[in-house]
Amino acid sequence: MFKKITLNNGLRIVYEKIPYVRSVSTGIWIGTGSRSENAANNGISHYIEHMMFKGTTNRSAKEIAESIDNIGGQINAFTGKECTCYYTKTLDDNLDIALDVLADMFFNSRFDKKDMDLERKVILEEIRMYEDSPEELVHDMLSETVWGGDTLGYPILGTEESLNRIDNNIIRDYIARNYTPGNCVISVSGNFDEDRLIALVERYFGGWSSEFDGRRSFKAAQFKREVNIKEKDTEQIHMCMGFNGLEQGDDRLYTLLAVNNIFGGGMSSRLFQGIREERGLVYSIYSYPSSYKNAGLFTIYAGMNPEHLETVIQLVSKEIKKLKKDHITPDELEKSKAQLKGSFILGLESTSSRMNSIGKSEVLLGYINTPEEILKKIDDINMDQAVEVINTIFDLDNFGFTAVGNIKKEFDVKMLVKDM
Repeated sequence: MFKKITLNNGLRIVYEKIPYVRSVSTGIWIGTGSRSENAANNGISHYIEHMMFKGTTNRSAKEIAESIDNIGGQINAFTGKECTCYYTKTLDDNLDIALDVLADMFFNSRFDKKDMDLERKVILEEIRMYEDSPEELVHDMLSETVWGGDTLGYPILGTEESLNRIDNNIIRDYIARNYTPGNCVISVSGNFDEDRLIALVERYFGGWSSEFDGRRSFKAAQFKREVNIKEKDTEQIHMCMGFNGLEQGDDRLYTLLAVNNIFGGGMSSRLFQGIREERGLVYSIYSYPSSYKNAGLFTIYAGMNPEHLETVIQLVSKEIKKLKKDHITPDELEKSKAQLKGSFILGLESTSSRMNSIGKSEVLLGYINTPEEILKKIDDINMDQAVEVINTIFDLDNFGFTAVGNIKKEFDVKMLVKDM
């Protein structure tokens, strides 16, 4: 069972004690990501994440790594569209070391110009590498296409132009406005003494203050029915079809996850079995939902030889029309619910997974559902709810489409979908 306390400075601590393990996972979550940026500083959240590991006034970059490596632990970070997380996983005896290192990075990073120039080159190479990975690029293209003009569509890595504009002053100003106690959650899961944990967090973070709140509200991102094709000399064509989805906190997300398991969420799904296994037309095909504040996206991905592109688009639309006409069976729904519960319960056995779950939920939603509440939400999914979600999401008159690959022949994706 998780607990939550708020320090006097507004910093939230959410933690869950698991006494039968020997590890503890610790995360510092900041409610800022690429969606909080603008065209001039796009990529700054990810840039800061990199720079936090480049050295502090107390430790070099090597010493930061060694502090955790030497105790057999792990330290890393990631940036998303709406949050950034710095995290460790260590033995329970080393919680104090983990918090000491994370706090040092958080408050004492140097942001040295030489290091910034070097890390900018690293990120530019990361962007170029991404450009050379069409199976990943096509997903980012979909976000940019359906949310064009909204910061939700911005690439997390930024662009070469925006990165070259970011300097030490811009970074420090962004941190001052966004890295604030009220916009931060410390999430801990594993074996630890509760009183000692709270005392350690008070010691390292209790004196933190800011004139800014840091928390943001976003207007709803408007979904756009657009097509974006990028010609690239590749062996395969990679395509994404995207539908307007469900926002964070919408309980229908559990129903959508159950429907997705049946439609395209795994190797037993209709898309995989019908298009890959029975026809052999794609190397990979799957679907998944993404949810954000005031916005959501449901994505279908497929990778195939260029000659199969039009056929695959038609077959995907055929599966969607079949889903809307015949829906799913009660037996399929029960199996999918069992699958969801099994995956969720197995995730509870990982301190990293639990730290991620409670930390992300608190920083983005401001509340956390207990495991019992989540399992009940899954159990309560019924056929009427599944039909309602299917009819809401799968709108073939309102979808976005992106493709990357050796596409020489012109085609009208909307006509292909309509004709099936």
